[in-house]
Amino acid sequence: MTTTPPEMDVLRESTAADAHALDVEPARAVDLLRQMLRIRRFEERCVELYSAARIRGFMHLYIGEEAVAVGMTEPLRPDDAVVSTYREHGHALAKGLAARSIMAEMFGKAEGCSRGRGGSMHLFDAERRFYGGNAIVAGGLPIAVGLALADAMQGRDRVTVCFFGDGAVAEGAFHESMNLAALWRPPVVFACENNLYAMGTALARAQAQTDLTVKAAAYGMPAWAADGMDVLACLEAGTRAVEHVRSGAGPCFVEFRTYRFRAHSMYDPDLYRTKAEIEEWKARDPIPALGARLLANGALTEEALTRIEREVADEVAEAIAFAEAGTLESVADLTRFVYAREARGGGDAG
Repeated sequence: MTTTPPEMDVLRESTAADAHALDVEPARAVDLLRQMLRIRRFEERCVELYSAARIRGFMHLYIGEEAVAVGMTEPLRPDDAVVSTYREHGHALAKGLAARSIMAEMFGKAEGCSRGRGGSMHLFDAERRFYGGNAIVAGGLPIAVGLALADAMQGRDRVTVCFFGDGAVAEGAFHESMNLAALWRPPVVFACENNLYAMGTALARAQAQTDLTVKAAAYGMPAWAADGMDVLACLEAGTRAVEHVRSGAGPCFVEFRTYRFRAHSMYDPDLYRTKAEIEEWKARDPIPALGARLLANGALTEEALTRIEREVADEVAEAIAFAEAGTLESVADLTRFVYAREARGGGDAG
C-alpha cells in the first residue's frame, strides 16, 4: 500500500506537463543528463566501496533524487551558497566540488574537501560556498538564513539555497528559520526534498498537513511544489526560485516531491515500505526518463550517450585512485582546528 498523499498524484501530472513545455536548449538538456549520471554512478561505486569496507562510517545515498540537486543548482552562480544535509553527495557534485575531493573525504584522506575529518556526512568547501553536510536534522536552516542575511547586509548580489528533507519540517529550527526569514527577507531559497520518509517514518504518520507548501505559506512566504522526478520541472522551479530571491522579493519555499530508491542509510533494513512502492517510483527514474526523451527527439544519439557514460566512469575511477593514493592526516594534527582552553589553577575551563 502506498503512503503517497492523494494530492501528490495531481501535482505530478500538472508539473510534468509544464516541464514538457519548457524550452531548454538540447545541449543544456544533455548537460543536465550528464550531471545526473555523474551523481548516480559516483554513488553506485560508493556502495561497492562501502560494502568492501573501503569507505566507513555512515553513508546516506541520494540515488533517485538526482533531478532535484541538478535542477535546483543549475541556475546558481559560482558565488551563490548551498547549505546541505547529511545526504549531500549529489548537492556537492552539482555545486562544483571535484569528485576526487569528495571521494578522498569519504576515504578519510587529508586531500578530501574536509581534510578527511568529516567523511560522507560532512562535506565542506568554502571556496565553492558549499557549507555542509550537516548531520543535525534541520541544522542547516538557521545557517542558511545567517549566510543570506550576511550577504544582504553587505550588499552582495548572492543567493543561498538550503536543502533539507521532509523530516526537518517537524523540527523547531525549521519554524524559527522560516519565521526569521519572513521577517528579515534575506535572499534564501528553502528547497525541501520531500521523499515521503523521515528515516523510516512515512510523511502521513508524522505530518497532519502533508502539503508542505501550506506550512511555508503560513509564514506569508511564496511557496510552490515541483515534480522532483523530472529534472526539467526541477530546473523550472529552481530558476523561478532563484530569480525571485535575487530580485529582492524575499525568501521562497519549493517542495520537490521526490523519492529515494535506497534505504535511509547503509545500515537501514528498509522494512517500512513495500518493494512494490519502490518499483513504482523507479519507473519514474529521472535519468532514463530524460535520456529517452533526448534520444527520441534527436538531441542525443546512442553513441553520444555511451561516450558520456564512459567519461563519467573514467572520472569516478580516477577519483577512487586519487583517494586510495591519498594520505592520512598526521597524528600531530589531531588537535588542530579543535578549540578548547585548558583549566588552570583549579578554575573552570573557558
